[in-house]
This record gives sequence, structure tokens and C-alpha cells, in this order.
Amino acid sequence: MELNDISYSWPKKPLALVCIDGGDPEYIEAGLRDGIIPNIARFMKEGFYKVAQGSMPSFTCPNNMSIVTGTEPKKHGISGNFFLDPESQEPVVMTGPELLRSRSILGEFSCEGAKVVSITAKDKLRKQLQKGMDLSRGSVSFSSQHADKCTMDENGIENVLEFVGQALPDMYSAELSLFVLDAGIKLLEEKKPDILYLSLTDFIQHAHAPGTAEANSFYIEMDQRFGRLQELGALVALTADHGMGDKSNECGEPNVIWLQDLLDQELGLGTCRVICPITDAFVGHHGALGGFVRIYLEQKQDRKKVSEIVQSIAGIEKVWSAENVAEELEQPLDREGDLAVVADKSTVIGGSEKDHDLSALKGKRLRTHGSLHEANVPFILSEPLNDIYLKRAGVRTIRSREIFEYALNGTEF
Repeated sequence: MELNDISYSWPKKPLALVCIDGGDPEYIEAGLRDGIIPNIARFMKEGFYKVAQGSMPSFTCPNNMSIVTGTEPKKHGISGNFFLDPESQEPVVMTGPELLRSRSILGEFSCEGAKVVSITAKDKLRKQLQKGMDLSRGSVSFSSQHADKCTMDENGIENVLEFVGQALPDMYSAELSLFVLDAGIKLLEEKKPDILYLSLTDFIQHAHAPGTAEANSFYIEMDQRFGRLQELGALVALTADHGMGDKSNECGEPNVIWLQDLLDQELGLGTCRVICPITDAFVGHHGALGGFVRIYLEQKQDRKKVSEIVQSIAGIEKVWSAENVAEELEQPLDREGDLAVVADKSTVIGGSEKDHDLSALKGKRLRTHGSLHEANVPFILSEPLNDIYLKRAGVRTIRSREIFEYALNGTEF
């Protein structure tokens, strides 16, 4: 199967690729130290492991789309969870399938006759992941969020809760992710799909640091399911859409730059607009605060002046012009603001303080993502690489978007 200048081999046995939302490599390291993830440890020893680099910004939508298209945002077009539509000048959630500019590996394989399973935790991703999929020949696509609403026409499956034998999980729970894995296991047991793409949610990682009891419990549960996928004959591939970092100070308060407020004070109201592309329908655990924002200017000639002001703010790591960020971070230029900004490792950037509700943190430390520091993700295969891909992995940075290629072309299965 050919897509975006890459030729993918047909799977000789099932491939189960899991995107661990928020799965920072530090969680793997903590699990190995505590001896709680024996299946992942075995994959790393007998198969392949390396820390890979994800797409920027380090958010959910861009990286899931990079993984399933095998390319970067400049090609597939999804450059955030949220963006400012250049025609309407209105903020738009970036989950519509019409916004995805590339065909996907899932869609192409399903159209060529493979049985493809795509299951997501949050329904916000489902329609983009499902774009181009042929559900008429045994492929299915659904979310655990809406597992009680599946139909044959829309999802290729119905009565999912009865099929999996579980109740509908709560949106803010570990069970939302575990349901994805359990549903994938059930489908692998009974339907024998060729490819499974299982995309989880980062509720636990936003709330709990690596090595804590809650994080360890979640990784124990996931690890058991990864082992079961392998028992059922699948090659298991594990990566993440982004990492996760602590963004609070010594007192436990969030390290936030209220960039819209600062620029309004410096330049006056109406001169610029800060857009936080981490924003989605589920902001309770991060308050729409991340490490990457875009600035849209009323007067384009102000770009140099605004850039210098922003770069001088403590906690700001880098400011790019639209053209420079499009080139350096492989972004679609027509979906950029006038400036792009990333925070340092311990800081997040917001718009105006009044527009961000942090009450759901309930005194917990803010853990979130979006900057360059959360772009590192695990890249794990349960089987070893062949000589060609092992050599390739040794001489260049692996990108998370390459995991389908490495799994299908780079292993001996």
C-alpha cells in the first residue's frame, strides 16, 4: 500500500498499534524501576525500544494524524486541537474530517480489503481517524466515549457495550482508556482484524506523576492488556501522541504566562489575539493551558515589535514568525498565526486569565503539554527490527509518525 511516498507491506499477522495519550517516557522508566510492567519490559528487551520525536505542537490531534498518515502537519494539515479560521476569523475545533488533507494508513488498508479496527477514547478523534475507511468489509471505527451509540452504518459495529461486556465508562477516568484496549482485545479474539489502532486518553497522566500509585496502577492495567494482545498473535507497537510535564511552582501553583493580558497592557486592546491550540471540549484537567500558542496581529507590521516583547518574557523559550515555524516545525503555513510561541520546560502560556477556568484542578499540580519538552515519546515494538531498519534507527532520529512503517516494513513477522 502506497501513501505519502511510503510503501507499506501487507501485515502478515495482526498489528496492534496503541497510542498512549500523554505517555511520557518517564512513565515507562518509572514502571521499569518498580518492576510493574513485565510485558513492556519484555518487548523492549526482545523487540525494539527508542525514544522518538513526535510532531509539534505536542498535542493530541496533530500527533494522532501524523501517526496514521505517516507524515507531518505540513502535509496532513492538522496543526492543533483548535485554530483560528482565516476566513471567518472564528476559533474552530480542529477535529472535522474535512480539515484533514491526507489520506490515512487506516483508510487505505481498509479500502484494499484489510480488516481495520480504529478505537479512540474520545470521540473528537474518531471522524478524522475514520476518514476514508471502508466499513463495508468488516472494518470498524468507534470511541469508548460513545460506545453506547454505535451503528453499523456509522461505525461498522453495534451493541458494543454488550459485545465488550462492560458498562459505558466515565469520561474522566482510567476506564475510558482501558475500555479501548478491552474492546480491541475482544475484536482480535473474535473478528481477527489485520490492523488495530487503539488511541487512549491522558486523564491519568494529567493528574498523576510517574511513579505515583495512581499512575502505576494504570500502567499495570495497560501492561496486562498489551501482553494479552501479544498472546492473541499480534505484533504490538506502542507510542504516544505527546509527553507530559509538571508546570507548577514550589507552592503548587501553576506557572502561567497570561500572554493576552500582558500584550493588551503593553500594546492596547485589539492589537493582537492569542489562540491556545490545546483547547478542546475536555479542558477540565488542563484548563486550556499548554506550552504552545499562536498570536494573530491586527497590524502585520507589528510582528517584529511583538516578537521582541514576547521573547523578553521570563518563561518563554522561543518565538517564530509564521514562515519560520512552518519550516522548522513542519507546519501548514496557511493555518499559522503571525507568530508562534513555545514556553520553557516548567511554564505554560494562556490567553487572558479570565478566560481560563482552573477550578477543576482542585488544588492539584498542573501537568500538561504542548512545548518542545513534551515532544519526546516512547517507540516500542514487541518484535525485533530487521537489519535495514535497525541500521536506520541507529543513525537518525526516529519520528513517532514512522511507527506504522517500522512495524510493517521493519520487522520479520
